[in-house]
Amino acid sequence: MLKFDIKKKNGLARVGVIHTPHGDIKTPAFVGAATRATVKALTMKEMNELGSQAILANTYHLLLAPGTELIKKAGGLAEFSSWNKPTFTDSGGFQIFSLPDVKITENGAKFKSHINGDKFEMTPESSMQAQWAIGADIHMAFDHLAKSEDKKDMKEAMERTHAWLKRCIKEHEKLEKEYIKNGKPEQYLYAVVQGGTFNDLRKESAEFEGALDVDGFGIGGVFTANGMAEMLQVVCSTLPENKPRHLLGMGQEPIDLFDGAENGCDTFDCVGPTRMARNGSLYTLDGRINIKNAKYKNDFTPVMEACNCECCKNYTRAYLHHLFKTDEITAKVLASIHNEHFVVTVVDKIRASLENDTFKEYKTEFLNRYYRK
Repeated sequence: MLKFDIKKKNGLARVGVIHTPHGDIKTPAFVGAATRATVKALTMKEMNELGSQAILANTYHLLLAPGTELIKKAGGLAEFSSWNKPTFTDSGGFQIFSLPDVKITENGAKFKSHINGDKFEMTPESSMQAQWAIGADIHMAFDHLAKSEDKKDMKEAMERTHAWLKRCIKEHEKLEKEYIKNGKPEQYLYAVVQGGTFNDLRKESAEFEGALDVDGFGIGGVFTANGMAEMLQVVCSTLPENKPRHLLGMGQEPIDLFDGAENGCDTFDCVGPTRMARNGSLYTLDGRINIKNAKYKNDFTPVMEACNCECCKNYTRAYLHHLFKTDEITAKVLASIHNEHFVVTVVDKIRASLENDTFKEYKTEFLNRYYRK
């Protein structure tokens, strides 16, 4: 069983430590989205230097390339990618169920590779097999994401997720015995709470999954920005207190990080910060800026004065503007370093504010400045 120590609590919010074979994660923490075993435009050395504690890769993408058996031969995700810190894998369900021609049955999902059209079938069992081969410290169970926001479809997807979870647990336990017998480190399984925008379904899902023998929980599916905090209150007050909770795919907007931590989430991941960076959208304490705008051509200040990332310590807005306007690869690298560092640091400061009982003040000060009109 995954060891999770809660050091301090304040309502649903908590400060803790997740212990994994590749090291500890101090929570709350932002997890780098290393979809294909890399965070786009960044090396693992850069991820380490900007303060990231963990990465999350995607099983769907790694299944297509380079293949899970190759990663297994390399010794697992951490060894393959030269990231000697904790690792997560998402099941890839979100990506699979977003494909145009996916066929869903009670057994699993049949789909075609978006790369070359090869046919695949993902089941709860094959998802566990793939994730154990990838060798991340923490896995997400294979869940069904409804394409429709209709409540009937959401309920059907949630019930299928629950049925698949039982099969994931059974296969996970079988593989755990096999791998540990062969001297491999433990790997841990998170259930994924579904129910979409309907809090009664979310509560039902949290009650069902909270009663099962899993190591932690992912919170996934469809959210609405206005209703997320309330949904998280329902889910996190229902789930067992002694197990960690990961908010899947959230963190592009800083308010989501504050709402998530305040309402009981321990870790977060999102591709948004680096995706925006590659398009020239950069975080500052006063909101996002588009570095491509002409007004930055002669601006010789850092992207953000208070930032100590490699980009802000060494380069100016004018230089980044030039790199983007001339389509230099370095533009995407420096911008990604800054955005990822910004989000990691925001969550680190959320953790510190929870530790010293200044969370409400920090949240108010940060959000009032960031979203000031």
